Amino acid sequence: MRIGELSRRTGVSVPTIKFYVREGLLPAGELTSPNQASYGERHVRRLRLIRALLDVGGLSVAAIRGVVTAVDDPERPVHDVLGAATKPLVPRYEREAGDGIEEARKAVAGLIAARGWHADPSGPASDALAATLVALDELGHGRFVEVLDAYADAAEEVARVDLDYVAHHVAREELVESAVVGTVLGDALFSALRRLAHMEASNRLFGRTAEDGEAVSGEAEDGEAVGGGAEDGGAE
Repeated sequence: MRIGELSRRTGVSVPTIKFYVREGLLPAGELTSPNQASYGERHVRRLRLIRALLDVGGLSVAAIRGVVTAVDDPERPVHDVLGAATKPLVPRYEREAGDGIEEARKAVAGLIAARGWHADPSGPASDALAATLVALDELGHGRFVEVLDAYADAAEEVARVDLDYVAHHVAREELVESAVVGTVLGDALFSALRRLAHMEASNRLFGRTAEDGEAVSGEAEDGEAVGGGAEDGGAE
């Protein structure tokens, strides 16, 4: 197909497609003449992956380049490819040394070791968890660390469901796209479900009984429960 058709099929403008080619995110088309190129289904899939990484995952062009490089390396294990795709999605929290972060990092490392997880205690996800523990402690909820194992049990089950879903997609690019979308939208999905569960738990624990015997929820008015550029150029 010509670049115009590729643009129509993917919804990505021609200048943006050329930009992705120049930046090494998208393979160049097969030249059919000095100023024309032909594109195929591989380009369609790659463009969809790039848009998922950019629009849903919020990755930078440099980060996306790292992901597609991993995808294009047939010797790289799928586990590493998924890691390369999802690592940039983890928020980074900067904490000053001495404000409790080192103690929190030790607690996170202990949790990882106790559960036998093959995770980097100094990685972005571990640091994000440590920073959250520090914030909880500063708010007077330092004992929250006591329920980390219960949260970890739930996280393991959610992760199992996530990866069981992803495992049904056999193409490497489809695996990565599913992992990214599942991580970002899965977080939103789980957060919404958790809020609904909070409402039910709050009603059971703190709800009052009306005179007619019907349960009346004590939840807040909003239903919340307290809880834890593209450039132009290039040949067509």
